[in-house]
Amino acid sequence: MTSFSHRVEQVSISGIREVFEAAGEDAINLGIGQPDFPTPEHAREAAVEAIRAGDGDAYTSNKGTESLREAIAAKHARDNDLTIDPEDIIATAGGSEALHIALEAHVDPGEEVIFPDPGFVSYEALTHIAGGDPKPVPLREDLTLAPETVREAITDDTAVFVVNSPANPTGAVQSPEDMREFARIAEDEDVLCVSDEVYEHQVFDGEHRSPAEFTSSDNVAIVNACSKAYSMTGWRLGWITSSTDRIERMLRVHQYGQACASAPAQYAAEAALSGPQDVVGEMRTAFEQRRDVLLDGFEEMGLDCPRPSGAFYAMPKVPEGWVDEVLDRGVVVVPGEAFGERGAGYARISYATDIETIEEAIDIMKAATDAVR
Repeated sequence: MTSFSHRVEQVSISGIREVFEAAGEDAINLGIGQPDFPTPEHAREAAVEAIRAGDGDAYTSNKGTESLREAIAAKHARDNDLTIDPEDIIATAGGSEALHIALEAHVDPGEEVIFPDPGFVSYEALTHIAGGDPKPVPLREDLTLAPETVREAITDDTAVFVVNSPANPTGAVQSPEDMREFARIAEDEDVLCVSDEVYEHQVFDGEHRSPAEFTSSDNVAIVNACSKAYSMTGWRLGWITSSTDRIERMLRVHQYGQACASAPAQYAAEAALSGPQDVVGEMRTAFEQRRDVLLDGFEEMGLDCPRPSGAFYAMPKVPEGWVDEVLDRGVVVVPGEAFGERGAGYARISYATDIETIEEAIDIMKAATDAVR
């Protein structure tokens, strides 16, 4: 019998999914990383119009339609003050595929990928799938990633380091000074910095900056998506941009593994990026209000929680047995160790739901906290 590859045997089903499957149907879900808002109507209509016109029936260019890539380039000029050639953009099946092709194109067997711990679950898994060696590194007390930690972790075997700001699962936002230093590290060490910027529009305190703003070298690749900014997780439309040479190599992986992103989703994404941006600010305001309600609840419980400055997650320190007690009482939260060994003793709470539901969950979490103390 044909055996399974060593690469895939090193990867297990996400701990997040395991929690979801174990929860009851009536549970309050504070585990899902998905906005609870509808996709903007003009984005939906753009997809419908494309389908009716027959524009969604066929393959697009492997990189994506020219008009979508122009819209992505215009977004980076508008939001990040970056000048990007649309030819140096690949539209992908969500930000996850963008991460995948970045690692596949740059990591050889035995080479290291440095990423935050706790950090997004895909970083370790996709490193294994690419044949690389995961190298998780610890965070500061405020759950941001220190540039000096990354620099100290780099060896001759390091191919990539990943920066994620705002971050999943912590909600931490890196300072402009940190981002400048990450760019300098990539240049000094001649190592690729993959900057995961999917949550860039969910910033409440501070500001979002990209390492790409601080370098003229080709050692930064930006991963982004419409998923969180426009509540389009199900549309599976992301992108990656970097230097021409790097894009050409990543395109080889994308071309054979995906061919192109879904055509209707590309038209929806183009409309979302090019159309009215009011919804982005409205969601950000709602998430900030929800964050504040949740943080007040943690304070009343006596739980210490580094203040999340962005995304829609909080990561409080919790007593032993807390996660199981909360789950048993009907609130879905994710144990911190699902995001890395250094996540032990924490829990990730998503506040991508309405305030009434959050307040109900807080009451349950208070009772659970009292029960385990």
